[in-house]
Amino acid sequence: MHIAVAGNIGSGKTTLTTMLAKHYGWKPQFESVINNPYLEDYYKDIQRWSLNLEIYFLKERFKDMLELKKSDEDIIQDRSIFEGVYVFAYNNKEQGNMSEIDFKIYMDLFHLMMSFTKEPDLMIYLRASVPHLVSHIQMRGRDYEQSISLDYLQGLNERYDDFIYHHYKGRVLTIEVDNLDFLHRPADFESITNRIDSLLFGLFQ
Repeated sequence: MHIAVAGNIGSGKTTLTTMLAKHYGWKPQFESVINNPYLEDYYKDIQRWSLNLEIYFLKERFKDMLELKKSDEDIIQDRSIFEGVYVFAYNNKEQGNMSEIDFKIYMDLFHLMMSFTKEPDLMIYLRASVPHLVSHIQMRGRDYEQSISLDYLQGLNERYDDFIYHHYKGRVLTIEVDNLDFLHRPADFESITNRIDSLLFGLFQ
């Protein structure tokens, strides 16, 4: 079984992935630190190197998908190939960093890749408002995240909603996290696992 957790920066993906892995005995898979050879050039000239950067990420995430397909373990994944495509690459295109032709070629390649694999058994989408995201980003205090703009977070939120509700074809469980504290309040975490149990195992229906 393959479960994926999706959500914007600061939505709690890694925390929930870790907790669910422990609760269900699933193997967690976190996105590895990818030494993308285009990163340095990308930040010097974003428009010139966006396509190269995104294709490299796509290739690495596709490799992860093929490994998941071969595995006989139950795996929960923190961020999937689908977010990289429909949220981050699409955001680059919308910001004018990828041309329409480049983006079409990129999407053609992605769709070809998808013919060799499939969507996760369940996508858990952590949906959060920008103030909630900002609060979490500030609490964890990662220096490189502190300069993220509100407009950027809002733009990603819009991309996530568009991805989940208009492009993604698999099964989705949307969790509104603004009023939840699943790390510190056991009842909040139980409310999530009850919904997962219902979808995956037919319980609590």
